[in-house]
Amino acid sequence: MRISVLASGSGGNATVVEAGGTCVLVDCGISYRQLVTRMKPLGLEPDRIGAVLLTHEHDDHVKGLEVFLRRHRVPVLATPGTLEAMQTAPSGAEPLASGRQVRVGAIAALPVQTSHDAREPVGFVLECKGRRLGLVTDTGVFTELLTERLSGCHVLLIECNHDRDLLRVGPYPWPLKQRIASRTGHLSNEQACAAIERLAHSRLETVVGMHLSQTNNRPEMVERELAAVLVGSGVRLTVASQHRALVVDAGGPTSRTDAGSD
Repeated sequence: MRISVLASGSGGNATVVEAGGTCVLVDCGISYRQLVTRMKPLGLEPDRIGAVLLTHEHDDHVKGLEVFLRRHRVPVLATPGTLEAMQTAPSGAEPLASGRQVRVGAIAALPVQTSHDAREPVGFVLECKGRRLGLVTDTGVFTELLTERLSGCHVLLIECNHDRDLLRVGPYPWPLKQRIASRTGHLSNEQACAAIERLAHSRLETVVGMHLSQTNNRPEMVERELAAVLVGSGVRLTVASQHRALVVDAGGPTSRTDAGSD
């Protein structure tokens, strides 16, 4: 299983997962031009994408979808609430339901309900030939349901949106700070660490910090705090970027590319 995080953050999100000859795109929140630019150095072509899975309807997760679908007619899978909330819902989209697994080629995809101020948001557990990936961003709390569904994953992509102190003293207006820190906002570093403590197991290989705020967080803070939780475990730890692609090979190394925004 190969995971390519093309972009992660409030400026746009897109992740490609390859396994068993199947290639899926989770969210399409960057422009088509950016998508192609970031895929090319990784040996990926957009016409290899077999389906698009959407976590929710916010612009940083779907703004590139309409143009992508004009060029590549592939299935889109999303919850009914997500589809209803989109300004332009893709025709023929296939509905998802939390807890109901669907198959996209060789990949089994399990949507899992998250807690975010979107209509019907989900994270995903993707599995192929016994390899399990958990991807959860845009959730204000890490629920018992998420803990249960993501147990046993070999790779975890988990939101580390903000440091609570940086958010508190930062430049955002008070209502926005309240939204981010709420139960339907975004995970703090502290919450992500607590989730990783619960999810860590002997076969966990890689943890990736996702959806970092460029204003209220720092990659080095995320790495330091998660490393303290994972100390002595041998788990690889890295942080995804808004501007550079990150590649994770389950069972193999992690690498970055310098293909950035244009």
